[in-house]
Amino acid sequence: MLCVTGFAWDHERQSTDKARRSQFDFALRETVSRIEQRVQGYEQMLHGVQSLFATTHWRNRDAMHDYVETLQLDANFSGLQVMGLVEWVPQKLKVTHQRAMRAAGLPDYKIQPDDLREAYAAVIQREPYKGRLPLGANVWLDPVRRVALERARDSGMAAITGKVQLLVDAKGSAPPGFIMYLPIYAPGLSHDSLQQRRDHLIGWVYAAFHMSDFMASLYGSQSPGLSVAVYDDTDTTPASFLYQSDGGSGADQALSENALSSNEYMVVAGHNWTLSLHTQDAFEARYGRSMATEIALAGVALSVVLSLLAWQLIHGRDRALRMAASMTEELRHVAQHDPLTGLPNRALFSDRLQQELVRARRHNGRFAMIFIDLDYFKPINDNFGHGVGDQILKEVALRLQRCVRAADTVGRIGGDEFVVLLAELSDTDPVFELADKLRLTLEPPFVVNGKDMVLSCSVGVALYPRDGTDAIALTKSADEAMYHAKEAGRNCVRLKS
Repeated sequence: MLCVTGFAWDHERQSTDKARRSQFDFALRETVSRIEQRVQGYEQMLHGVQSLFATTHWRNRDAMHDYVETLQLDANFSGLQVMGLVEWVPQKLKVTHQRAMRAAGLPDYKIQPDDLREAYAAVIQREPYKGRLPLGANVWLDPVRRVALERARDSGMAAITGKVQLLVDAKGSAPPGFIMYLPIYAPGLSHDSLQQRRDHLIGWVYAAFHMSDFMASLYGSQSPGLSVAVYDDTDTTPASFLYQSDGGSGADQALSENALSSNEYMVVAGHNWTLSLHTQDAFEARYGRSMATEIALAGVALSVVLSLLAWQLIHGRDRALRMAASMTEELRHVAQHDPLTGLPNRALFSDRLQQELVRARRHNGRFAMIFIDLDYFKPINDNFGHGVGDQILKEVALRLQRCVRAADTVGRIGGDEFVVLLAELSDTDPVFELADKLRLTLEPPFVVNGKDMVLSCSVGVALYPRDGTDAIALTKSADEAMYHAKEAGRNCVRLKS
């Protein structure tokens, strides 16, 4: 009898621990995905500046200022402290460079420190402009910034620094930060090879962040009862500490005996971060409560009455197995669906996308991937509260689902970002019209608490196989098309090609 009780106790204990670990692993993957998604958004923002200087003069300060104003940083990029430009100045052009900057309206401008070097990477513009700090700082002198500047220059891609203190902050009092650089090359000149990129470099556009504000700007919300910390590179010492969700300083924390913890190593814009996640009491109370002790006590007590024990064991085991099966199914659903809207999340949508790729390749088929980003959604959350925002997101999900076929998939991959997979399209299906139908379904006002809320969206479309033949290429194409829609004034549809 006691052996059967021991089996039931061990089964309950293992089932609870498995569910707890599954929820923890899901939270870890979701946090990594939210960080990567946010970094990609800021990369696209810098690419917009890069495109701007392909059509206008490098020192057109008004063009840069106007571009940043249209981004509405507070509403759409709240984690950003400042954007700016860094000019690459060979030593022989230093005097000419300083004269040109003074003639452009900066009479006191000079490269700092004012010494003799082979070349300089001088900050020439900062938006929003922080008047208390002069321009002209030679950031090439800082080894941490220089590593990122060189990596961006040589790769032609965005690169972020290690842990730094931002120049706009007062010394000794600022939170940890990092900077993302994207190179700008001379218009009309090739930069295909490493040597060409070095020879034709003009400078860099950059975005500077406080790590705490960057993490606060992530889409979605963190599961309760979890402590998240981020460290620079792969070292988790206080010297590498960047952020902790509960306001800690990065020092080692005493964990409870049953607490789960894990370190995830991420490569973000060419630089390593370590994401450290561990459970707290609230998580353990929600997901770690087990009936193992009660089962053991009941088994010992009931072993006195053989007939009752036999009945209890038979029915108790069946119930335990049913509970385990039900819990497994529930966890599978939680791991694959957005908790607010019930739509497929990034993981399930990626699985559907892979299935559609296999089908399309086998049958020489055609399908579309559509990115939908709600315009100006953040002010609704800020002005009316997250409860109103959540009701609108649920209604958006319902409207989008009503617009598609049963074979299609609507998913939510971020705070106000949705994605649609239009499967098995024929050569005559009007893709643009189908995408515009999704846009139009969000135009009628959303009624929340008796108030009309008007919303629009920017829609980007990528078509298989024209715009990509794998998941990564299609995702990138749809994302770029969506950003083109935003640049075109929002509330419109843009095809990748």
